[in-house]
Amino acid sequence: MRLSVSITNFSWPEGPAAIRANLASVAEFLDGTDVDTLWVADHLLQADPASRPDEPMLEAYTTLGFLAAKTTELRLGTLVTATTFRDPALLVKAVTTLDVLSGGRAWLGLGAGYNADEARSLGLFLPPTGERFDRMGELLQLTRRMWDGDESPYEGSYYRAEHPIGRPRPIGRPPVLIGGTGERRTLRMVAEYADACNLFDIPNGESVIRRQLDALGRHCAEIGRPRRQIEHTITTALTPGESVDQLVERCRKLAGQGIQHVVVIARGRPWAITELGVVVEAATRLAKVAPAVVGDATATTQSRCGGG
Repeated sequence: MRLSVSITNFSWPEGPAAIRANLASVAEFLDGTDVDTLWVADHLLQADPASRPDEPMLEAYTTLGFLAAKTTELRLGTLVTATTFRDPALLVKAVTTLDVLSGGRAWLGLGAGYNADEARSLGLFLPPTGERFDRMGELLQLTRRMWDGDESPYEGSYYRAEHPIGRPRPIGRPPVLIGGTGERRTLRMVAEYADACNLFDIPNGESVIRRQLDALGRHCAEIGRPRRQIEHTITTALTPGESVDQLVERCRKLAGQGIQHVVVIARGRPWAITELGVVVEAATRLAKVAPAVVGDATATTQSRCGGG
């Protein structure tokens, strides 16, 4: 089982001038450990329900570039980017640039988008839900073309590219993670395009996770793709004061439900090094017992297939 860390809050008590040093400390502390990926939230306002909207929030891809320069082993990505935040060609270029400059460590984390308050506050484009999913499908089609080196014209209902040149191409093939739990559209898009899904850990959510993974399995069967090609990830919050033993036990239970990769956040607060130490130790313990923990749910995302 893999463990990762996601940064969702930048409100360190020393203030904005210390964000740079605190981010560097987080990255350098985690790099070279058994923690798999360092994720950042992609919002322009603080979106954590446990925080205020006016708390500090950094632009995601600029932040990831900074983190790439501070690390050599951690994979890097957004959890997740809203489809309509950036023009598709700009997003593909941002992820490709991150992959090239990090030596092949980038993810493409994507979601349909949801935050109407953020969109209204800052004048961001947020079309109706159905259109957002349609746009996400077109974005992923164009991404695949550009990473495949297919420069033929692309014309969808929303996006057009007469000559989609994508140079340089990524060092590897950034795996695609789609976040969200919608069983009809989100998980269908996971089956069609993604290397990983990202679900949410909720109290007493065993039956919900089972239902969602079953839905993903049905979509995979319909398109003829083995579900084992898709890494099952979930986001969970570290409880203040939670011990290594407690986190390991929670992750073991999630593994028993088919989860292969747990992304840990600190809800409503910035990460402290002491809390990161809990995640690092848990990651080490879980990495050592992965075959017994995950059973039939062996992860395969390292192939970086970029779709199905």
